Amino acid sequence: MSQDKQPHSTRQADSIMLTLVLILAVLGLLILFSASEYNGRVRFHDSAYYFKKQLFATALGLGAMYLVSSIDYHFFVRLAPAAYLLSMLLSTAVLLFGQEINGSKRWLNLGPLSFQPSEFAKVSVVLFLTWQIERSHKRTDGFWFMCRTMLTLLPIVGLVGSNNLSTAIIILGIGVILIFAASPRYIQFATLGGAGIGFIAIFLAAESYRLERLAIWREPEKYEKGFQTIQGLYAIGSGGLFGRGIGNSIQKLGFVPEAQNDMIFSIICEEMGLTGAIILILIFALLLWRLCVISMNCQELSGAMIAAGIMGHLAIQVILNIAVVTNTIPNTGITLPFISYGGTSIVFLLGEMGLALNVSRQKNNPPTR
Repeated sequence: MSQDKQPHSTRQADSIMLTLVLILAVLGLLILFSASEYNGRVRFHDSAYYFKKQLFATALGLGAMYLVSSIDYHFFVRLAPAAYLLSMLLSTAVLLFGQEINGSKRWLNLGPLSFQPSEFAKVSVVLFLTWQIERSHKRTDGFWFMCRTMLTLLPIVGLVGSNNLSTAIIILGIGVILIFAASPRYIQFATLGGAGIGFIAIFLAAESYRLERLAIWREPEKYEKGFQTIQGLYAIGSGGLFGRGIGNSIQKLGFVPEAQNDMIFSIICEEMGLTGAIILILIFALLLWRLCVISMNCQELSGAMIAAGIMGHLAIQVILNIAVVTNTIPNTGITLPFISYGGTSIVFLLGEMGLALNVSRQKNNPPTR
């Protein structure tokens, strides 16, 4: 039997992508332990507190990645409408019953575990838009198609954006990227982009605290809430070319609040310097390149859209996190994939990687009818 006619179960997944994902997972654990050991020791009398929780979540995520990569991705596409509906129900439940942590109501308690539905929403949006675009029967070249597709995202964007603006921006970004991948018409796309910018501007102006973030971004030294940004910039600047060395950060000793979360890239720059930061960015770039290759080589529209959506999600989140830490854009509370602390995030992110690996196993198969 020739390789092109081999069944799905005997094909090999993209080994380069798998290697990059495993490297990022291991690097994330090492960096997290260094960034979080002070906070863990002060708060919980255990310097490995955050590391152990993240290690458990990473193990679950790797299991999810293996499981998802073993099941034909068409199965998940068929479940997309149900997943999208479930994400809206969970997001509504957060508004009604969610647990508030650090002033943000983003978590649902499931017994001893906490769950962040917004992470599930990102995956469900990728699958739902893939399902919707596939059902358009290739009629994806009209302006109405773009408007209709974006309108289907507004319910989840509204629910998530009411208490998590950063995830709402990511979801909108995923939608824009998938629409462009399905119908790369620049004029119509620019019109849609202009409408999207107008929508975001209105959304930002609707709440005073969002306008306050813009003021803090412009002049962080004048505001008490600009303390985190300034300390993060100190960490970046003090790292130099090669950094202070792993574990030797000074800014993580209470100066950068919650150093293991959104601002972890500043600790990377301080401990590993510009060299370490560039190496990490290159690893992310290589992973995005592999996702792009998988999308372009897949002969099925659904597989190509899934890979493109995952690539868009990862790219948006990495770019926005680094932009926030360097104060290039206002603070939006976006984590750095694979690196920042967050159990729900790493589980669903690795699940997405499993989905992309699944697509890579079928990239040379002829399209199904």
